[in-house]
Amino acid sequence: MKPKVYITRRIPKEVVEKIGQLCEVRMWGEEDVPVPRQVLEEEIIEADGLFCLLTESIDESLISRAKNLKVISNMAVGYNNIDVDAATRRGIMVTNTPGVLTETTADLTFALLMATARRIVESTDYLRSGKWKTWSPMLLTGQDVYGATLGIIGMGRIGEAVAKRAKGFDMKVLYHNRNRKLEAEQTFDLEYADLQTLLKESDFVCVMTPYTPETRNLIGEKELSLMKKTAVLINTARGGIVNEQALYEALKNGTIWAAGLDVFEEEPIKPDHPLLKLPNVVMLPHIGSASIKTRTRMAEVAATNLLQALSNQTPEHLVNRELVNR
Repeated sequence: MKPKVYITRRIPKEVVEKIGQLCEVRMWGEEDVPVPRQVLEEEIIEADGLFCLLTESIDESLISRAKNLKVISNMAVGYNNIDVDAATRRGIMVTNTPGVLTETTADLTFALLMATARRIVESTDYLRSGKWKTWSPMLLTGQDVYGATLGIIGMGRIGEAVAKRAKGFDMKVLYHNRNRKLEAEQTFDLEYADLQTLLKESDFVCVMTPYTPETRNLIGEKELSLMKKTAVLINTARGGIVNEQALYEALKNGTIWAAGLDVFEEEPIKPDHPLLKLPNVVMLPHIGSASIKTRTRMAEVAATNLLQALSNQTPEHLVNRELVNR
């Protein structure tokens, strides 16, 4: 019998067909609506493989319902939506899709930085609403990007790709990371700094670190108070790294100048989210890797991980590698 696979969202047809050549496939049919928890609880009981997104909480309660599950293939770089420890205890492989989305997410990060600095969205709304009456010397003035200081918190693949783009704008780049990246320092002319120094000296602060218990609320009231009043905060990593209530207060009170956000503590955000009321914040619906080419490639990599695991091979992008040595 073919192994049974459940896919939690509609993905490209060619990827479904690839999985279907070796597996019996069931898939949630709604493209823009997450699979209901009740459906997922039912489907996982008999599944040998689960192909999921970061929108699904694959917690211990759900994992414990699985009778035959061998692999959880996450179509994302991050995997904080999965209880990896619970999966590992049951011998279930967890995989992700690193590297695939690096350049696309770096593009979006820098685009968000520039849009926020130069008030692009606000200016477009101003024009569309008919408010533009004449050219004015200080109308919708923003912050310069060229020659400014960029602070990057978290120097992984995407952080390095953002630093590479920043050098084209002749920016001074500071970075903070758990470990110094000496090779990256030489390659991209980076300066290592402790977190406080980075916050104090940067004109733009990009949050690029993974979401872990240690990085939850890494940027809160205290950290925001250290930043320049003209500073811009950009977050394309995970929402919980930045305390949203503290950020709202900082933006409302002028503690910092603006923010550009692609991620939030709870997604999707509600229409009455307080940050939506502020003019000095640009908000995007988690589209960091959203190019046709990249999202398709992510699905292909996730499918390959899934099929390798179900064929008793070690997936290239195995998160809980300790299973290999058992």
